[in-house]
Amino acid sequence: MMVPLLLCLGVTAVVAENVTRNNTLENGDGLKQEHILPSVLVIFLLLMIIVLLAVYFLRFRNQRKAVVTTVDKKIPNGILEEQEFIKVCGDSAGVLSTSCSQEQQTVVLLPRTPTVSKKYLPLPVGNVEEEFRIRSADDGKLFREEFNALPSGFSQGTCEEANKEENKDKNRYPNILPYDHSRVFLTQTDGNPCSDYVNASYIDGYKEKNKFIAAQGPKQETVNDFWRMIWEQKCGTIVMLTNLKERKEDKCYQYWPEQGCWTYGNIRVAVEDFTVLVDYTIRKFCVQNQASDSSKTPRLVTQLHFTSWPDFGVPFSPIGMLKFLKKVRTVNPSFAGPIAVHCSAGVGRTGTFIVIDAMMDMMHAEQVVDVFGFVTRIRDQRSQLVQTDMQYAFIYQALLEYYLYGDTELDISSLEGHLQKLHNTEAPCDKIGLEEEFKKLTNVRIMKENMRTGNLPANMKKNRVLQIIPYDFNRVILSMKRGQEYTDYINASFIDGYRQKDYFIATQGPLEHTVDDFWRMVWEWKSHSIVMLTELQEREQDKCYQYWPAEGCVTYGDYAVEIKGDTLCDTFSLRDFVLTYTPDKQTRLVRHFHFHGWPEIGIPAEGKGMIDIIAAVQKQQQQSGNHPIIVHCSAGAGRTGTFIALSNILERVKAEGLLDVFQTVKSLRMQRPHMVQTVEQYDFCYKVVQDFVDIFSDYANFK
Repeated sequence: MMVPLLLCLGVTAVVAENVTRNNTLENGDGLKQEHILPSVLVIFLLLMIIVLLAVYFLRFRNQRKAVVTTVDKKIPNGILEEQEFIKVCGDSAGVLSTSCSQEQQTVVLLPRTPTVSKKYLPLPVGNVEEEFRIRSADDGKLFREEFNALPSGFSQGTCEEANKEENKDKNRYPNILPYDHSRVFLTQTDGNPCSDYVNASYIDGYKEKNKFIAAQGPKQETVNDFWRMIWEQKCGTIVMLTNLKERKEDKCYQYWPEQGCWTYGNIRVAVEDFTVLVDYTIRKFCVQNQASDSSKTPRLVTQLHFTSWPDFGVPFSPIGMLKFLKKVRTVNPSFAGPIAVHCSAGVGRTGTFIVIDAMMDMMHAEQVVDVFGFVTRIRDQRSQLVQTDMQYAFIYQALLEYYLYGDTELDISSLEGHLQKLHNTEAPCDKIGLEEEFKKLTNVRIMKENMRTGNLPANMKKNRVLQIIPYDFNRVILSMKRGQEYTDYINASFIDGYRQKDYFIATQGPLEHTVDDFWRMVWEWKSHSIVMLTELQEREQDKCYQYWPAEGCVTYGDYAVEIKGDTLCDTFSLRDFVLTYTPDKQTRLVRHFHFHGWPEIGIPAEGKGMIDIIAAVQKQQQQSGNHPIIVHCSAGAGRTGTFIALSNILERVKAEGLLDVFQTVKSLRMQRPHMVQTVEQYDFCYKVVQDFVDIFSDYANFK
């Protein structure tokens, strides 16, 4: 700033001197003086403007040096997630100094807000609910304060090995490096002293030393080292918390074969089995070291790949993560080495997973949780573990979920005993246990603030029941009709299945003026299956408009529906429709499953009919390509939710021999309000599972 000011003063002095000299020379010529003075002033003003512009330009250029460039996208709560990148060298925005090229990508390390040194003591489990509510207030202000008070890592820790020239290309991000004192050592190969390096760190569990290995997602050039680490450390389980690509950015190289086998260095990896579920995928590998001096005995390594962590932020609900973590604990052999955990950088999501695991153990052992203390401790083993305050708050959210509801998962063999407890016929009030369990579902808050689209005046008349409106985040969106606002709305929600996201569409029974939209939804979302769980009229009240022809063909807007068959099975009618999009004459076959015998108030007399219709729908899905199943009753919540819950529960019983009625229903209620509306419907879910077990009493038949 001093140079431009001196320049400005110098110019002013020169101009003043010229004005004085001109006044002296031309004192006798009034006319000349009159013309020269304005010219001098104009020149003076122009020079001043130039100087000011120069000052502004210099300041702007200096500021630009510290600007962080990110993906041009809105970020929830202004928080950058682990996978956001910057192109920067030096210490800008809290990034560790690295001698990187101008185009090298590094992980954003959030600048710390100066926080007064404050102690965060362990929290009794009974206080977790209240503390979570207090800290979540004001957009999570207290969570941010607590997170910002965390030390970034071991102040005396060195990363000399990671920073060696021979190892720099092995690091995915030049500012996320393992400490020398806690890094994982590989055996040296070919006499190369740097061949013992991999970007991975030992991390303690709650009480167990080196329970985990926190690693970066392998790069193409480090895959061989990664598998060498898995073999040498005797890892039986790999936990993967990132997708290979997110927002078109490479997050991790695919380090396993899609099918068959592949050899990585001396390690042969063969795919034994894989299972795709809605939140995660399980892959089983047969791993064998083919080096001449190694044992040839193969090992089973299980990879659990959590696929539901969103590009930004954290999962919407911790339910999927808690189920995933339980599965990790179940499959990991007691005799195996550390559990290898990785995301992309190996700090954000990786740290979050490790902390939740440790705090669940602490809950059981001490009846307290010490998130702050534990994160502080493990950051001495790898810096930046748990990378954002959103992840930090998510840890508490998961612990609260676990504290409030515990482990509600059941093995099929224990179902009968659980039902006896729930119905507890010896108690003064029958079914008191069941009602208590169902009552816990009322903790699922109806998020009215997320129903803005359905509550718009133009859309209100399209809703059959004003209390049951789809949430904006998972509502079914139709294509907008040209020149017609609000024509993208229909009262329908995407609902996750057991294996597939958005596998169901839960919707209301069409109104007379929404039938066109209903068939437009069927067409646009390529549905081949419609499940109807209500009669057109019940107790002399209209519950659903008849949206199909009794015979022949009827046109609804741009769609013609022709009935090709109508068969009455034991408990449901089966109708076949040909759906035609009339503008270009394209056609599609749609099967309509109309369940009878489910009263508006109450439940079906027996569960076998529900088992039969679910099996028929699944068979149709396998033949037609697994596009969304459209399910409706009248309002699209009670009977609709019960059908979807049972579909997911029975699918899991067949696949795993496990069920979790409570969490299944709770998850549905987070996707659409009032799903499984009454305690009778909730009890019916258990009843149908029991009927299913009785029909297929030999467990082998479940498969």
